[in-house]
Amino acid sequence: MILTLTANPSIDRTVELALPLARGAVQRASGAAQEAGGKGVNVSRALTVSAVPSLALLPGDDGDPVLAGLRDAGVPYRNLIIGMPLRINTALTEPDGTTTKINEPGPTLDPDQVEALLALVVSESEGAQWLVLAGSLPPGVPPDFYTTVVAAVRDRYGAAAPLIAVDSSGLPLAEAAGGQSPPDLLKPNAEELAELSGVGNGDALEKDPGLAARACGVLVSAGVGAVLATLGSRGALLVTSRGAWHASHPPVVARSTVGAGDSALAGYLLAHGAGELPENCLRQAVAHGSAAASLPGSAVPSLAQTTPAAVTVTKLSAVFPVTDRSATAPPATPFAQEEV
Repeated sequence: MILTLTANPSIDRTVELALPLARGAVQRASGAAQEAGGKGVNVSRALTVSAVPSLALLPGDDGDPVLAGLRDAGVPYRNLIIGMPLRINTALTEPDGTTTKINEPGPTLDPDQVEALLALVVSESEGAQWLVLAGSLPPGVPPDFYTTVVAAVRDRYGAAAPLIAVDSSGLPLAEAAGGQSPPDLLKPNAEELAELSGVGNGDALEKDPGLAARACGVLVSAGVGAVLATLGSRGALLVTSRGAWHASHPPVVARSTVGAGDSALAGYLLAHGAGELPENCLRQAVAHGSAAASLPGSAVPSLAQTTPAAVTVTKLSAVFPVTDRSATAPPATPFAQEEV
């Protein structure tokens, strides 16, 4: 079982434009769709559609449209009643796949609700293989909430605790990465990776897998178990203390990038649960992310809709630990590449 926590879930509404977005103008949409969303919810949806057991944990009332969307999608969930409507996020997608997102802040949770959400996660974590902590935190939830969850789950279950993955941004992601009990897997994008590691910037890391692997190495050296870094159209990296790999997929016709990173994480978890080697977990992550980008709105692909055989995986050899965070100095040892 793979648990996901989405502390700030949403209805994800996607509006497809037939022409490039024109600010200040009136445009007609060529299509529109909406799904129950939020990063953890998207991961659970992607796992469920591939028949991988997953349970979504989230705040929200029984009659909320987000919960209705999960029921319609057949995604099992446990919800915390909060007495407030959940948010709506809107994405505008252009013909070339460019996506503009407008995310609402979400309902404000009071301290008792925050404690109840923590208790829900801890109680449901027994026997789980993975716990995914994903997305932004709503108003009222402290930025170190994910760190608190990690510590509470590991304190309760010890060696039997699930593996824990964190996919967030900003201060919640930084708190989780730098906490005393770092996660087993961190999934930043290139911009988030640069902010966390102090290496380069998002554009530089997307263009240079060696530099991006070096940035991942900073986090692994600090105690994070593994880093799955998505690099947009340039694929993704997986870096652990035992190795580093880069994977890329042939270009696809992008319809929407909404949820592509969440699908990549689902692909990784799916392959990991099947006992695949790290490089093949990365392969499936990139296959899932590419398939998601080719689908409209926030649709998630099933395993059958992905093409892992089309993914090229290259092994990068590097020296660990990585201690130099300079964005300009060369790595201690150049990255060698070997296709696997």
